Amino acid sequence: MQLEFPIAETPDDATREAARKLFVGDEVDFVKGVVAMDGLPPDDRPEVCFAGRSNVGKSSLINALTGRKALARASNTPGRTQEINYFTLGAEKYLVDLPGYGYANAPLPVVEKWQRLLKQYLSGRATLKRAFVLVDFRHGVKAVDEEIMSLLDRSAVPFQVVLTKQDKVKKWDQDKVLTQVRAALNKHPAAYPELVVTSSEKGDGIPTLRAIIASLT
Repeated sequence: MQLEFPIAETPDDATREAARKLFVGDEVDFVKGVVAMDGLPPDDRPEVCFAGRSNVGKSSLINALTGRKALARASNTPGRTQEINYFTLGAEKYLVDLPGYGYANAPLPVVEKWQRLLKQYLSGRATLKRAFVLVDFRHGVKAVDEEIMSLLDRSAVPFQVVLTKQDKVKKWDQDKVLTQVRAALNKHPAAYPELVVTSSEKGDGIPTLRAIIASLT
C-alpha cells in the first residue's frame, strides 16, 4: 500500500503558543559538542535529532525554531560541523544537531570518523524519540539520504522528513519534488507518514515543526 505522506497541518493558536514557549524560553541553550559516544549527556529526558546533508540548512532551521540568530553556528563550508551538538529545550527535552553527511571536501579519515559516530548514535540512543531528516526542497531525496533512512529503518528509529528552503523552489516545481520525496519514503518502514515543509528565511512551517517536537514524550 502506498502512503500519501501529506504535508503536516499548521497547529491551532493554543498549540502553536505552547510550542513557541518551549523553544524560546531562557532554558534553551547550547549544552555541549560530543565527539564520541561516551561524551553524550545523561539519557534522562526525551530527545529529537536533526540529520541532513551538509548545507541542507540544519543550523539555520535550529536558529529559526529558537528565534536565536546564532544559537547554532551556520557555516558556508559543508562538513564543518564535526560534532553531535546538544541543545536544551527547557528542562524537558534535548534537541540534537548531528554532523552533516554527504560532504565531499573533508579528508577521508575524518569522513569515516563522522560516519561511524553518526551510526553509533542513531543505533544506540534509547531516549531518541524521532529523527528529523532534513531534505533540501531544491534537490529532493538523494542517495546519501536513502543511506541514513535505511540505517534508521534497521535501527527501528522513527524518522520524519523536513523539507528545507521552500522559498528557493518555484511553485510549479514543488509538486514534482514532493512526488519524488513521497515515492522515496514509501520504501522506508520507519518513515513517519507526514511531511513538514519549512523556510527558515521566511518562517514557513516553523510553528508546525515546533508543535510536532513539543508533542513527543
